[in-house]
Amino acid sequence: MPRRAAPHRGLDVHYGAAVDDEGRAADDAGARPSKTRLKQQSHSLQTLGAAVAELSAERLAAIDLPEALRDAIEQFRRTRSHEGRRRQMQYVGKLMRGADEAALREAVAEATLGSARQTLALHEAERWRAELIASDDALPRWLQAHPDTDTQQLRSLVRAARRDAANLEPEARQPRSHRELFQFIRPLLNTGATP
Repeated sequence: MPRRAAPHRGLDVHYGAAVDDEGRAADDAGARPSKTRLKQQSHSLQTLGAAVAELSAERLAAIDLPEALRDAIEQFRRTRSHEGRRRQMQYVGKLMRGADEAALREAVAEATLGSARQTLALHEAERWRAELIASDDALPRWLQAHPDTDTQQLRSLVRAARRDAANLEPEARQPRSHRELFQFIRPLLNTGATP
């Protein structure tokens, strides 16, 4: 049986590849992204595409998109099967490579921030309503923060809501007074400064 030659130690052989000073293969890895990096970019674009597809029709219409991408997003919205949506989103991700990614991310962030602002405004109105019903000190603070308020109407709404909250029987309560107070407060919060 013939003996195999032992490999040469310390000798690196690189066929067809350039070698740097330390003997490592110096192919153009810096210029060409790895397959893993390409997959990560593709998934990132698909995720962004899904976020763009969830925007309202008005917001989507306001964004400058290539026509093919707009059509692909509309097709994604109409597709109902799981596999069809998955494949369509892959196609959207592919088309996203040619779109302005920064502008799309900004549009999605603006839509998300807008809904967060609306939610905060609703919570603020609910907080004020609860304070006005629970405490006599809340009314002067409200009037100081919002001097353009119709004081007489606000006091009337607060009295009705307090009367309703004092009713011990839950079935006898009328949520109308709470709703009217909330509807009175909410627009004033949007125009005035909150404390």
